[in-house]
Amino acid sequence: MADSSLNSPKDIQTSTRKLGRFQRNVEKILISMILILGAIISLGPFLWMISTSLMSLGEAQGVRLIPSEIHLENFIAAWNEADFSVYFINSVLITIITLSGELLFSILAAYAFARIKFPGRDFIFAIMLSTLMIPAMVKIIPNFLTVTWLGRIGPIKWINNWPSLTIPFMGSVFAIFLLRQFFAQIPDELYDAAQIDGAGHIRYLVQVVLPLSKAPILVIIVLSFIGTWNALAWPLLVTNSPEWRPIAVGLLNFVEEAGQMINLMMAGAFITIIPVMIIYFITQRQFTESIARSGLKG
Repeated sequence: MADSSLNSPKDIQTSTRKLGRFQRNVEKILISMILILGAIISLGPFLWMISTSLMSLGEAQGVRLIPSEIHLENFIAAWNEADFSVYFINSVLITIITLSGELLFSILAAYAFARIKFPGRDFIFAIMLSTLMIPAMVKIIPNFLTVTWLGRIGPIKWINNWPSLTIPFMGSVFAIFLLRQFFAQIPDELYDAAQIDGAGHIRYLVQVVLPLSKAPILVIIVLSFIGTWNALAWPLLVTNSPEWRPIAVGLLNFVEEAGQMINLMMAGAFITIIPVMIIYFITQRQFTESIARSGLKG
C-alpha cells in the first residue's frame, strides 16, 4: 500500500518551492551568461585596440592578441606624428566654451519653462521638443548656411573659427527638457518661502534650484562632453585648417597618413579617448545615480 504522506499538502508545497528556486537559479544563470556575452562583445574591440597599440608593427600586422613586449613609445610616436598637441588644445577649448554656453542657456530656458508663466509657453515647449525627432544630419546644411550667413554680416568670422564650432550647440533641446522636468518637481513652497525673504527668480534659481539640481546637471555635463569631444562631421564642414580643428579630425587625418602602421593608429585612437575615460571613471557612480533620480527614468 502506497504511503499517503508523500502526497500531503506539505510535500507538495516543498516540491513547489524547490522547483521555483531551481527556475530562478536557471534564470539567473542565463541572464549572467547573456550579460557576460554582451560584455565580451562590447569590450572586445576596445581591448584589441589597447593590445595592438602596445605591439610592434610586425606583431600588429600579424595574428597575435597579446604583445610579447610592451612598446609604450608607440604613444609618443603617434602624438608627435599626428601633431595631437594642437588638436588636443583645440578640443579642450571647444569643449569648455560649448559646455559653459550650454549650461548657461539651458538652465535659464528650463527655469523659464518650468517656473515662469508666459503666453504660449506650453506651445513653444512642444514645438521645441518636436525638433528632437529631426535627425542630426538633416540639420547640418541649414546650420551651415546659417553660420556662413552670420559670418558675412557680422564682425566676427564664423567659418574656421570657434563660433561655428560652439554656438550652434549651446541651445540643447535635450538639456532644456531634462532640466525643465527636474525644475518642475521642486515644491512651490520653496519659491513662496524665497519670495517672503525677498528673493527674485535669479536669486531663487542660484541659491535654491541649482543646488538641488546637481543630478541632471551632471548628466548634461557628461553627455555634452562626450558629444563635443567626439564631434567629427560638423568640424570637418566648418573648418579648413588645423587652426581650430578638434582631436577627432586630427585622428582622421593621422589614420589616412599612417598607412599600414596599425599599432600607431591604435595608439592615436587610444589617446583621443583618454579624456572620455577619465570623465567616465570619475563620474560613473554619480552619473548612474543621477539618471536614476532624474526624468530619464520615465
